[in-house]
Amino acid sequence: MSKKFRGVYTVMITPVDENGRPNLSALADLTNWQIEQGVHGLIPLGSTGEFLSLSDEEWDSVARTVIEAAAGRVPVLIGTGAEDTREAVRLSRKAEAFGADGVMIIPPFYSTPTDDELVEHYKTIAAAISVPIMVYNNPATSNVDMKPELLARIAEIEGCDYVKESTLEVFRIRDIIRLAGENMTPFGGIMGFESFVMGAQGWVAVASNVAPGPMARIFELAADEKKYDEARALYLEWLPIINAVGGQAYVAGTKSLLNHMGFAAGKPLPPRLPLPPEKDAEMKALVERFNLRFPR
Repeated sequence: MSKKFRGVYTVMITPVDENGRPNLSALADLTNWQIEQGVHGLIPLGSTGEFLSLSDEEWDSVARTVIEAAAGRVPVLIGTGAEDTREAVRLSRKAEAFGADGVMIIPPFYSTPTDDELVEHYKTIAAAISVPIMVYNNPATSNVDMKPELLARIAEIEGCDYVKESTLEVFRIRDIIRLAGENMTPFGGIMGFESFVMGAQGWVAVASNVAPGPMARIFELAADEKKYDEARALYLEWLPIINAVGGQAYVAGTKSLLNHMGFAAGKPLPPRLPLPPEKDAEMKALVERFNLRFPR
């Protein structure tokens, strides 16, 4: 493993222009700003990056842009999930060839594979690449729930070293650590602070798209400095932002916030729609309340 993944990793939006094409200049600016603000890692082409709404050419351009702009300053993991194992292998090999430090892979999201099929899926991908895999458990979007017992099996596969655990059952972090041991490092996928308290070594965060510094600081206070009261206070202070980009508004809400911050995020890609005016106004109010600004 070339780099040990740890900390707050932003699952990045894909900014688009007025024609719905990836705005690569804006994406490079977002990458640089994230790193300057202290985020610990970056993950483009996850669900928040609308990977399913991009063409193959657009996917390539987004992956290359973030990797090149990051320039090794922080780890970059590329989302390479696909319904077909062979396609996930192809995308993962491509991400590695582009220079990614790892890949994040959600299970096939339509075929509802069995536990044995999931083990074989990840085993096949891991055998095809040499960078680490972050397994991504998100039952709400994949229709598959990889419980700690299954993750412990997957953790035995060489290369399946991390998991993004995105259920609201924070005790699963405890059980992944208990059952998988040193074979798999858990990251929280929804609840950051709560996951850190349970032993997670990171957080794949949506809110850090708009507030990378505070989200990274919550982790540092809790996981590194063991100042749980200070971490909790900072977490509660920023909870309105974290909640604003939760649920179904995770793409539209994040882009709305960034647009009001002065960043050219553009609109969500179909089938997603922009927030309705009243919700967009709420996002604008949050930007003003928290004094969020993107440097020009």
